[in-house]
Amino acid sequence: SLDRRANTLSGGEAQRIRLASQLGSGLVGAMYVLDEPTIGLHQRDNDRLIKTLLQLKEMGNTVIVVEHDEDTILSADYLIDIGPRAGVNGGHVVVQGYLEKLLRDPIKSLPINKQHADPDSFTGSLTLDYLRGAHEIETPRHRRTTDKGFLKIAGGKVNNIKNLNAEIPLGRLVCVTGVSGSGKSSFVYEILYKNLLGRLDREHRTNQLQNCTTFTGTDYVGRTIMIDQSPIGRTPRSNPATYTGAFTHIRDLFAETIEAKSRAWGPGRFSFNVKGGRCENCQGNGSIEVEMHFLPTVYVTCDVCNGKRFMKETLEIMYKNKNIHDILTMTVDEAVVFFEDMPGIYDRVKTLQEVGLG
Repeated sequence: SLDRRANTLSGGEAQRIRLASQLGSGLVGAMYVLDEPTIGLHQRDNDRLIKTLLQLKEMGNTVIVVEHDEDTILSADYLIDIGPRAGVNGGHVVVQGYLEKLLRDPIKSLPINKQHADPDSFTGSLTLDYLRGAHEIETPRHRRTTDKGFLKIAGGKVNNIKNLNAEIPLGRLVCVTGVSGSGKSSFVYEILYKNLLGRLDREHRTNQLQNCTTFTGTDYVGRTIMIDQSPIGRTPRSNPATYTGAFTHIRDLFAETIEAKSRAWGPGRFSFNVKGGRCENCQGNGSIEVEMHFLPTVYVTCDVCNGKRFMKETLEIMYKNKNIHDILTMTVDEAVVFFEDMPGIYDRVKTLQEVGLG
């Protein structure tokens, strides 16, 4: 409905509303920049989005899209491929030019399973290799056949879901799909997750069913974990190191140095969440929030620690010629090499690297 609350819209619906408002504005000669607009879109909605982008272009505007989606890339006139890898192995323009010409031209294929320290020595593009079919994502040849039971849901009713009945096999990779706004997130979060939380989580345990009439099969499940797109951590100071637990081991490492022991400093000295070793001017944030009243809040670099988050004395403690600030500014790839002989840290940063966060 036209009066539906904005916070109940799916990501795809909200994005299409913004695009529709721009189409209606009739602007000509504008430049639109979109950052991965196809995230969360069904293929049908993806096609509609591409048509909208092309319509903006035909009106006389420039449209720049940051995107991984194949159909969106193939709809573009001009391609700029940045890489060839992530982090320290990226930041270079691998290829650029009109797409039709790039797809025809022979370009050196880039090995997919190797990291390269010298990106300038490679001219291949992984993006073009996938578009040409030189690389592809293989589907599993063998699938698990063992039966571990089912979660059975009946009478699901929330938002636009009416009398939903579903069975979810356990021990399998299960995909919930459908067009944008069809009720996928409502089903997974409002029905599936909330009922599992009520049965399995000690803090939220309840006998009351959430948005359904029956919910069975939880005897075969020991725990439920929701991985969504909400910010990680409990405070604005949270980061991947604190969230994964790697920072606890890093602080322990610094506390074990001879210099830290001589000053009787424990792991807490190297935390930016508590008083002691952090910069109190910015309270360990590295920046200071400045309220602008009628304008958006501005963050300025702390002029005491210069954005390093810790006191000068804390930064004097070194491990392998690196202080705690140097460690926190490392990329994941750099941390994997630096901590290769420290299993408690290495295992965590290696996992981050393996999921593409290098």
